[in-house]
Amino acid sequence: MQNLFSFLKRFQVFLVFFAFQILCFSLYIQFVSYPSSVFLSTASSFNGAVSSWTNAIKEPFNIKENNAVLRAENAALRKLLGGNKYQAIRNTTVVDDSVKHLKFSYIPAEVVNNNVTRRNNYFTIDVGALQQVVPGMAVITPRGVLGTVFKVGKRFSLVKTVLTQDINLDVMIEKSGAKGILKWLGSDPLRGTVTGVPDDLKVPIGSKVSTLDVSGMFPKGIAVGTVEKITKMENQPLWNITIRFSEDYRTLQGAYLVKSFIKNELKEMESNVPKEATTP
Repeated sequence: MQNLFSFLKRFQVFLVFFAFQILCFSLYIQFVSYPSSVFLSTASSFNGAVSSWTNAIKEPFNIKENNAVLRAENAALRKLLGGNKYQAIRNTTVVDDSVKHLKFSYIPAEVVNNNVTRRNNYFTIDVGALQQVVPGMAVITPRGVLGTVFKVGKRFSLVKTVLTQDINLDVMIEKSGAKGILKWLGSDPLRGTVTGVPDDLKVPIGSKVSTLDVSGMFPKGIAVGTVEKITKMENQPLWNITIRFSEDYRTLQGAYLVKSFIKNELKEMESNVPKEATTP
């Protein structure tokens, strides 16, 4: 205590001067408008900065509590969404190609279950017989080909994807015009193989691969992937072409079913092709 009194006595002139300075500054800020506004604005900015720093420090410690609140709010909101109800009627889009005389309709769907780790992978979609889905319909995604409908239930369907052993999809390499068959070797869900392309055809790296569809099932020109690597097949005059799929099937959510109005006509017409006569 004695030291404190000694300090105050020693610096009493300075402390009195400092107190008068604070008093004068306060009176100046209080009664003069412009300095008052500048001071209040600066003080507000400083307080805001301090509050931001404080919140930034506290935020990591409140993550668990905040997540619990968000989950509760999301659960309440989901009860109000129409997505909790099964939509029996879907809006279909009809595309009529008057030049090639092709006609297709598209049914939107959601992928509700998928797996890419098996040798043969089947995805489940949320459309079925209620939407007039039938086995054999083509299924595409916003970025490329998915596969074909394998089995149909009332409200759901199984899709046989390109990530299966015997998909055998007819494709065309756009820059060269070469035609081949898409296959999947079963190891990499991001890559497939195109076979049946003669090695005398030039196939540039980066060429787009799309559906050829001689069966009338898929619309022509739907993206399949991009040429990534080319090697010669051993003892055969063919290319072994590795492509990177245009769609990442591991994260797939939406899809479209394609109903072809010409597939049956094409099959019927080709069934009338006369067989070759046998020589006696």
